[in-house]
Amino acid sequence: MSNSQPINLSRRSLLIASCACFGCALPGSLLASAPLVKGDAPGFYRLMVGDYEITALSDGKSPLAAMKLLQGDPSRIAEALKSNFLAEEVVTSHNSFLVNTGAKLVLVDAGAGTLLGPHFGELLSNLRSAGYRPEQIDEVLLTHLHADHIGGLMSGNELAFPNATIRADKRDTDYWMSEENKRAAPAEAKRFFEASTASLSPYLRAGRLETFEGSADLLPGVRSRPAYGHTPGHTMYEVESRGERLLLWGDIVHVAAVQFSDPSVTIGYDADRAEAEQEHFRVFDDVAKNKHLIGGAHLPFPGLGHVRTNGEKSYAFVPFA
Repeated sequence: MSNSQPINLSRRSLLIASCACFGCALPGSLLASAPLVKGDAPGFYRLMVGDYEITALSDGKSPLAAMKLLQGDPSRIAEALKSNFLAEEVVTSHNSFLVNTGAKLVLVDAGAGTLLGPHFGELLSNLRSAGYRPEQIDEVLLTHLHADHIGGLMSGNELAFPNATIRADKRDTDYWMSEENKRAAPAEAKRFFEASTASLSPYLRAGRLETFEGSADLLPGVRSRPAYGHTPGHTMYEVESRGERLLLWGDIVHVAAVQFSDPSVTIGYDADRAEAEQEHFRVFDDVAKNKHLIGGAHLPFPGLGHVRTNGEKSYAFVPFA
């Protein structure tokens, strides 16, 4: 168009043009729909303990019927949930921890895999997102043999960690892999025995299942510490490097908003309620006094932090991140 030619736009054409431009900013049917993503970022978190690199790995989150499962004074449990802006059902994290000593890759707990439904089974994908492959894992240390800690040992019919040695306290393997105990158990508990057999027997046949008893030096810088009560052989793992310590304590706590302030509260999954309660007080007191960093399987992801005293026989959790 020559600059000497007049631009002749009618009022109608100007109106159409302005409406078209204005429509670009309008929401609704004029815009392409944006579907909900419905997913989180990869679930891993790293920190150093001395020279050892620790990677917290999420296996997922699931609802927990806190008021139904927690055992203690119902009114105090309800008040603790309410004061922490929680309902009777709470979302619970499922965390595993990878310890890279520089010489070994050690995974503490293997997640649920496909045993417990769609809320679980994210461990392997998060392990890969964190830069590792399952076949690189040298050791898998199990805190105990409940399904949400062992189901991820298998990937379909294959070993999920084909080059790893699996270790657990002998008290737990003797109990959960016993056909006699399974037959004697109530119907609703038989699934725990079935999960143990399905997840561990393939490693046993491959010569890759080893047990220990009580406190034991398993690897340089990694030691088992018994914390019986939740299960017959429930075990914590202490990781130490250059004077720094991390205690990976498994299922000492299920609902942080309740059990730190009132350690007498146990959960229906505890095999021995009195022993589990005793462990709460003993472990809380130890880590608070010594200021050790702790990692919990069911603390809000990444499950890392410290414990401080909060009055007589009461404690508080201080998240690391």
